[in-house]
Amino acid sequence: MIGQKTINSFFSPVSKKRVSEEALNETEEDVKEPKKQKCAAGVPEAESPPASPLSPEQLDRIARNKRAALEKLASAQSPPGCGESWRKELAAEFGKPYFKRLMHFVSEERKRHTVYPPAEQVFTWTQTCSIRDVKVVILGQDPYHGPGQAHGLCFSVKRPVTPPPSLENMYKELASDIEGFQHPGHGDLTGWAKQGVLLLNAVLTVRAHQANSHKDKGWEAFTDAVVQWLSSNLEGVVFMLWGSYAQKKGASINRKRHHVLQAVHPSPLSAHRGFFGCRHFSKANELLEKCGKSPIDWKAL
Repeated sequence: MIGQKTINSFFSPVSKKRVSEEALNETEEDVKEPKKQKCAAGVPEAESPPASPLSPEQLDRIARNKRAALEKLASAQSPPGCGESWRKELAAEFGKPYFKRLMHFVSEERKRHTVYPPAEQVFTWTQTCSIRDVKVVILGQDPYHGPGQAHGLCFSVKRPVTPPPSLENMYKELASDIEGFQHPGHGDLTGWAKQGVLLLNAVLTVRAHQANSHKDKGWEAFTDAVVQWLSSNLEGVVFMLWGSYAQKKGASINRKRHHVLQAVHPSPLSAHRGFFGCRHFSKANELLEKCGKSPIDWKAL
């Protein structure tokens, strides 16, 4: 003892209440602190993304399988004869109700009537070049409805069919516009198509000897989608719009990204009112070269 006090009396007693409060405060701080640290990092605890249980290799394999499944679906829905690059990019159109109705209509027409072109040639325009290699677009309206004429490229006829009057007028304009051009002696324009000239009719089938017989059955919506895809996804394409029908169909083309050449139709009924002398073939090559693209060899037929 020191005086009347024990050594323990020099230390203040700690009440149970104080101990409980300090313990409680310490516990609350311990709980709060981790949350503060996580919030400071900008990721609230409840929103932290869980780590993926899959490896990068597994995720890549899943993505590849998904792409393959979509391509298989597009292939199943697309019509026979459609070129691969076009089938992939236009897959969404092939799955739409209007296109399915259209395919059913054409199938029923072939059972009852002669329909041109033959089924395997309806999509010739997709087989000659990749969709991303299109440089020039010439829009037609309706396939030829005579025997052996239509083969899936607008204005074109297969050998030995005599070139129709509109094509003959195109050759006349070419002879005056392109140095060295001579009438090829046939009407097959496949040589242009292979260079990236899309020869696209608005309607892709027709009943024999009945012009416009497959009009307003769904082909127009499909070919509008083709033109829109080209307008939205490519740059510097030259669109040749001959006649009011083609000009209306091309109204949605983005003219800030592409070039549009307009004239009357090369039909004998209108060619003398502005098609002759339009020089669209040489102008198209000039525009392509300005964009750094190779010109079309219009003589390569």
